[in-house]
Amino acid sequence: MPITPVKDMVAAAKAQIETLSPEAAYQAAQSGSALLVDLRDPRELNRVGRIEGAFHAPRGMIEFWIDPQSPYFKPALASGQKLIFFCASGWRSALTVRTLMDMGVENIAEIGGGIGGWRDAGLPIEQADQNGKS
Repeated sequence: MPITPVKDMVAAAKAQIETLSPEAAYQAAQSGSALLVDLRDPRELNRVGRIEGAFHAPRGMIEFWIDPQSPYFKPALASGQKLIFFCASGWRSALTVRTLMDMGVENIAEIGGGIGGWRDAGLPIEQADQNGKS
């Protein structure tokens, strides 16, 4: 049996999750009602830059970091704020939100278009310096 193409998995996830425009995500973060969660790997952060105030949670750890019973639990992800996930273009964030919904996590969404959509909307991105620090 052939594997399910990832683009089909992403499309199925996007049909079941909440996707916010970059502008709506920005407003929610600015109001303090939401925490932006960056799923990109460190190389992407250094190459593209960061969104100020976003919590960095590498995609490979998110299930462990969000589970209060996990030894890797991160309290920042249990603040009661809406968690709005993003990656480069929206594929990893869609799969993340769908997976977290399966775990029972509520009050979550993704940014449509990822950081690329954020940039295209003219929203602020902190650029890394020569040493990779924002």
